[in-house]
Amino acid sequence: MQETGPHAPLTSGADPIETMIALYAPMFLLLATAGLIAFAFWGAATFLGRHKKPTAEKNAPFECGSESSGGRHLKLSVKFYLTAILFVVFDIGAVFVYPWAIHFRDLGWLGLAEMMSFIAVIVVALVYVWKKGALEWET
Repeated sequence: MQETGPHAPLTSGADPIETMIALYAPMFLLLATAGLIAFAFWGAATFLGRHKKPTAEKNAPFECGSESSGGRHLKLSVKFYLTAILFVVFDIGAVFVYPWAIHFRDLGWLGLAEMMSFIAVIVVALVYVWKKGALEWET
């Protein structure tokens, strides 16, 4: 008796080419649909968008509708970069905690111990940057 259904083996007497097409067709359909949508949006923006002649006033840089002040090529403070790196570090921590929370019961005590050690490292990093004053925003 041949097994049927979504969990049936794909290689049971099927042609390898048909099996490969059955496996990869949804992925290629998704990629084609995404490409078609992206091309449609680009085409709509390009051909249906406003075609106005650029002037010096329209091409002038501005910030939030106001005239910009200060130099354009001014180096930013290191605080900006430090804040960005800290955001990435703690955001990655959240990215790792979320899947663990989903599979918490399946992972058992070992999974709990591993996550607690990971969170401990993150807390040590937070205490370190707090003590160093990296979270203080003073100019």
